[in-house]
This record gives sequence, C-alpha cells and structure tokens, in this order.
Amino acid sequence: MRMLIVEDDPLLADGLTRSLNQMGTVIDLATDGASADHMLVSQTYDLVILDLGLPKLGGFEVLANLRRRGGSAGTAPVLILTARDSLEDRVKGLDLGADDYLTKPFDLPELEARVRALVRRGKFGTSPQIVYGRLRFDTIGRRALLDGRPLELSARELSMLETLLLNAGRVVSKEQLAEQVKGWGEEPGPNAIEVYIHRLRKKLESAQVTVRTVRGLGYLLDKPPAG
Repeated sequence: MRMLIVEDDPLLADGLTRSLNQMGTVIDLATDGASADHMLVSQTYDLVILDLGLPKLGGFEVLANLRRRGGSAGTAPVLILTARDSLEDRVKGLDLGADDYLTKPFDLPELEARVRALVRRGKFGTSPQIVYGRLRFDTIGRRALLDGRPLELSARELSMLETLLLNAGRVVSKEQLAEQVKGWGEEPGPNAIEVYIHRLRKKLESAQVTVRTVRGLGYLLDKPPAG
C-alpha cells in the first residue's frame, strides 16, 4: 500500500509519516503543490492526504488536476487535511472530488480510522465487507464469516486478520501486526504475535486460507483462493 502525504509543515508531516508507516504503508512526501502534482502524474497511490494551503500550487488545484487527468491514478481516494474549516471550503473540496475532509487540529485515532475506511473503500468498493474466497470479513460489525457462518476469533485475531486481508499479496511485518493489535490490552511482543498467528492459522484451515511466514520479513496472506 502506498500513500502520498502533501504537507508543508515539517513537524506535522513527520508525525503523519511515523503514524501511517505503522499501518504497513509506503509513504511518499511532497512539501509543495507543484511537487505533489508531478508525483501524482508519475505514480499511482492508494490514498492521498492533501493540505490546502500549499506553496507553489494550492491544494484545490492539485485535486482538480488529479481528477481531471483521470485514469487509475486519478481515482485515488483523497483526504483533505487542512486548517480551513469554513463551509465554503468543505463544499468546494468535496465538489472537486475529495473523498473526505478533516480539519486541523485533529485527533490521530480519528485520522487513522478515516484512512483505514478510505483504503478499504478504494480496495473493495463501497461495501464494508472484504471477501476472500469463502471468507467474508465485516469491517463494521467486526466479525468474520466462513460460508456465512461466524468464525470464532478474539479481538486481536480479528485485528490481525483484517490487517492481513487489507495487505493480501504483500508481506506484513511483526511490528506492523503488533501496532494494529496493541490497543487490545497490554502491548504484545514478537513471540506473542507468533502465538496469535498460530491460532489464526488453525482457525482458518477449513477456509483454505494460508498465512505464510516469510523468514526475516513477516507474514503473507496469499491471493484469494479460487472458487
């Protein structure tokens, strides 16, 4: 998963990068609108976090250019993150094609939740469910279904499964998994992650879902099984 952060405040940009890196993302950073515009021409992103008050080229212009170009790159979800809180600016941003609008100052957990929702929407359409072979994950009800029947998973196992599903076909490190599940009680260490992965594998066997260990890197959920 690759995101572009367009932010000219170095402290905020660094904080956003550190936070979103924990979600298993590759982060590109642009500190002015002209650089962002150029990067959006040459690279396709899973999400763009866009400030409005930018040097060289304003955020509205960057957004308008992105949507005007179209193509696969032009459909990237865009979250406007700005200090401009007027109704006029919010309406203009959404009308130009932004998918969400969040004003500064903001709470980091809310930003992360909005990012996860936009990434899910971009990957799986507007449905709140992720379908992976015979497995169905309800991101709103927070439950997994196998052939329509509930799969008994703990809160941590559910969070780990969601992270693996959102990154299907890509390696997820132990550190990334630990970051996703640390809110459920004490912070788990690398050995605990191995235990949770082992339990998750056993529960997914009947669904023919395989979580592979990539030595030295992390874990990989293969592409969805056919059928």
